Order: sequence, then C-alpha cells, then structure tokens
Amino acid sequence: MPHASELIAIIALGLVFAFVGGMLAQRLKLPPLVGYLLAGVAVGPHTPGFVGNAELAGQLAEIGVILLMFGVGLHFSIGDLMSVRAIALPGAVVQIAVATVMGLALSFAWGWGLGAGLVFGLALSVASTVVLLRALEERGLLDSDKGRIAVGWLIVEDLAMVLALVLLPALAGPLGGESAGAAHGIAGDGNIWLTLGLTFAKVTAFAVVMLAGGRRVVPWILDQAARTGSRELFTLAVLALALGIAFGSAELFGVSFALGAFFAGMVLAESDLSHQAAADSLPLQDAFAVLFFVSVGMLFDPTILLREPLAVLATLAIILVGKSLAAVAIVLAFRHPLSTALTIAASLAQIGEFSFILASLGIGLKLLPPEGRDLILAGSLLSITLNPLIFGALSRLAGFVEARPGLAARFERGGEQIAVSAHAKGREGHAVVVGYGRVGGAIGKALAAWELPYVVVERDRRRVEELRSAGIAAVFGDAGAPGILDAADIGRARLLVVASPDSHQARRLIEIAREANPGIDTVVRTHSDTERRNLEEEKVGLVLMAEREVGFGMALYALRSLGLGEGEARLFIDTSRAESRAEPVAEAEPELGAPELRPHREAPAES
Repeated sequence: MPHASELIAIIALGLVFAFVGGMLAQRLKLPPLVGYLLAGVAVGPHTPGFVGNAELAGQLAEIGVILLMFGVGLHFSIGDLMSVRAIALPGAVVQIAVATVMGLALSFAWGWGLGAGLVFGLALSVASTVVLLRALEERGLLDSDKGRIAVGWLIVEDLAMVLALVLLPALAGPLGGESAGAAHGIAGDGNIWLTLGLTFAKVTAFAVVMLAGGRRVVPWILDQAARTGSRELFTLAVLALALGIAFGSAELFGVSFALGAFFAGMVLAESDLSHQAAADSLPLQDAFAVLFFVSVGMLFDPTILLREPLAVLATLAIILVGKSLAAVAIVLAFRHPLSTALTIAASLAQIGEFSFILASLGIGLKLLPPEGRDLILAGSLLSITLNPLIFGALSRLAGFVEARPGLAARFERGGEQIAVSAHAKGREGHAVVVGYGRVGGAIGKALAAWELPYVVVERDRRRVEELRSAGIAAVFGDAGAPGILDAADIGRARLLVVASPDSHQARRLIEIAREANPGIDTVVRTHSDTERRNLEEEKVGLVLMAEREVGFGMALYALRSLGLGEGEARLFIDTSRAESRAEPVAEAEPELGAPELRPHREAPAES
C-alpha cells in the first residue's frame, strides 16, 4: 500500500472503528474511551483483519499528545489549585508516592529493574483527566467541594507527571535504560548530576522565555488574529501556536513536545481569549485524542489477559484498591467527611492518558518492557470500565455509613473542617446578552438605563474591547462553543437574551443555558414565522419576529396618526399581538411596556 494511502487508511479506519467502539461503549453505559482503545486493538497487529501502520499511528498519536497537553495547560487554573491546596497538594504527592512504591514492589517481584518499576508505578498513580471530569459532571459534583478537591488533586498529579516527562529522559541511563542525551542534545558524559543540571537549565530557559515573553507575544498574536474577524484565521493561530511552540521547544531547548504544548496552553490561559481558543481547538483536539487512544490500543496485546491473569489482577488491585485506600486515608486525615473521601477515591480509581504517555516514553527509553505496557493498558481498560461501578458502590457505602450516626462518628476526626473556597463568581441574577449589534446594543442600553447587571457575549474582538473600556462586562467568543456561556456565568444568570437572528443558534444556546441553569428565562429573535412558532412550543420566554414587531409599531403609529385614541390603539395592537401568539391579552400587555417602563424604550432610541 502506498505511503499516502496508509496514512489515509489509518486515519479513516481509526476514526470509523473508534466511532463504532465509542457508540457501543456509550450504549453499555461505559466511557467512550473504552471503545476507542478497543478500536485500536481491532486495527492492531494482535487481532486478525486490517493492520494499521504503527509508525504512522505513533506520529498521529504525538499530535494527539501535543493537543491533549495544550488543553491541560489551557484549563490549568492556579486559582482552582490554590483554593484546595491544603489537601490537594499533600494528598496527591502522598498518593503518587504510595502508588509508585506499590508499583516498584510489584515490578521487583517480577524481576524488573528500578527504571521499569519507577515508570510502571508512576503510570499507575495518575488518573485520567477525561474520565474524572466526565464522572464528576455526570453526577453533578463538578462544582461541589468534593469535585473541586478532586480536580485540584488531578492538577497536582498532572504537574507531577509533566515533571516526570522532563526528568525521565535525563535519568534513563542511570536507571538502566537507553541514554537520551544524544536524542535531546544533552552531553552529560555519563555524569547524572551534569545531565540533570543541563536538563533543568534548558527547561528553566524555556520556562523563562515562555513566562516572560510568551505571555505577551502569544496573546498578542491571537488578539491580532481575532481582530481580523476571521474565525478560520483565529483557529489557525491557535493550532499554529500549540504545534509551533511544541516543535520549537523540542528543537531549541531539547524539552518534550508535551511540555512545550503545556506551557503554550498555560500562557494562553491567562488571556481572555482562552475560552474561544479552547472552543476552536476542541474539535481537532478531540479527533487527534481519539487517534491517540486508537494508537495506544494498537500496541495492546489482549492475550496478556490469558497469559498473565495474576499480573493483570495485581495491577488492577493497585489502581482500584491501593490508590483508593491511600486517598481515603489521606482525606480523612485532613478531617474531611467520609463521603468526600469516598468520592475522591472513586474519582481517582482509574488511569488514562498520562499513563499511556509515560508507558510510551518508558518503552522508547528502553526502561519499561513491552509486558509492562500491556499491563498498564489492561489496567486502564479494566479500571475505566469498572469506574462507574466503583462510584456506585462507594456512594452506597457512604450512604450506609451516614445512616448510622454511631458508625459515622468513628470516621470523624473532630476539629475544624478545612474550608474549601469556591471559585469566585463575580455575577449572579444578571442577563447574558448574546450579540451586541443594533438589537443587542439597544437591549444593553436599556438594561444600563435601569442599572440592571448584564454580560455581553460577542464574536467581534474590537467590539468586546470597546465594551470593556466602557466598563461593560464582555466575553469574547462564539456563544455556542463549549465554555463560552460558562465564562459569562450562565449558571447563575436570570435571563438569556439571544439578539442574533439565527434561530438554529438560538435553539443551541437555549439548550446549553437550560442544562446549566434549568430555571433561566429566555428571549430570542427570529426572521421566520415557522421558527417563531417552533420556539414558542419549546416554552421559550419570549420570541420576537423582527418584521412582525415592525408592523405592530408602524400600525400603532398609523392608528394614532389617523385619530384613534392612545388607549384604543394600544388595546388593538395588544390584542393583535396576543392573538398571533395565541395568548391572553393580559399576558401580552407587559411586553409593550406600560408608561412606567418607558425608559426601557427611550434609552435605545437615543442611539
């Protein structure tokens, strides 16, 4: 098969198999990640049928790693970490140490070396970001104290793994692997301290360049792309920065692609453009992340489940039992309730992306034997599959204990509970106005005239800057993209105003808003009478069709101009509007505005 055809084949079949596997996993109430890994097994060399090109798959997987790490950096929040640092920092460090020691002990029992045991233990110690966030979100725990502790714990784990990715190549030689000095431009001459010193010097130089210059240059480049008003250029700028910085960091500073991408995301996270950058890069990130999981699955030899069942069970025991018991003990030691301890234990009782990255690095450095990679993959597949059951079992256990005060008292250590500060929200009970053109601008001025709080979501970068300079809260981005409405605190808003006439977008925005805030009121506009009726059937608070409202306004003026009294003219228009919406007149009257609400109409009329 020609090289180009092999590339197309691995992308096409990888995505097709991943889609089928992901759909089957979803139907079985399992995370789609399980389906992606099994799709890789299906196109790998250990199963009959089509066998994908492992070298090409590995290169595609490298892009997936870069985008995954860019996403981790983009969502890295120092504020979220600091709010739970009292427990997340020591808890994650101790849990990583415990899991690594257990992995080392197991590897020594199998006759592996120190390097293999270290990589194996570290790979078993870190949970999957995708699985943890999805599990917390499905259970409504993401914004709870439990969820914030779990996410902070995960951030510390991720940072520890980033450090491991930096140090392992430098330590590969002394740990019994293949020296990475030549590959990374480090001439340590076998001296471990010189090797470490050169590695830290290069990493430090890269960090200084990124934190000192990158935090100015990267947002500036994105800002220039946003000012063009071209979505394609903005998306291209995001991807060019993510991949370009990752490649440049490896070529110029000898650090890994993963670390370069992480720093690129972390620098960009400080910009107000980060929400739209995350939204625009998400589709490509998801696609290559899927190919990354497929490529990992291709390396997995499923026969290890039959050849080494005891080794698989021992690996799984560390992930499900060892890590969970360590997490419970640590959380209880910090005087948190048992329910919090069990939630965090269940959240961390699985392994995923970083484990695969570490396993691949260990194989490349000749530290980890192929059998170790297979055990890590088997542990990941089984732990992710069992994670919903673990959550359910530990949730029932927490309920059982809490229903028995005497038993529950044994787990309470006394003393003050460690406070977990919630993520500060600056707004509540406000309106979110999507689009700030002629219609949105009029609405904003009306709200400002009555000093009512509102946030604007706008795709035009220059308009966002003008609003902010005028003291108006504004979020840059496409409101329909993931995370944009969240940045406008839609979960605490009272009203969503969709000022753009795109009814399809309006439906999507209403779905997003109601998912985050079921009680939110909504008002939208449309140019289609059919869409108006469809939206009204969906119980949208108010749907306005521009042409119809213009007609009512002109008809009111015409009636008054031809001598009809103000009250009679308004009553007629009220009745006509109510009939068109099949609503009682009494419910339609407030829509026109009684005399005491006249400033709402007068403020925009001055523009």
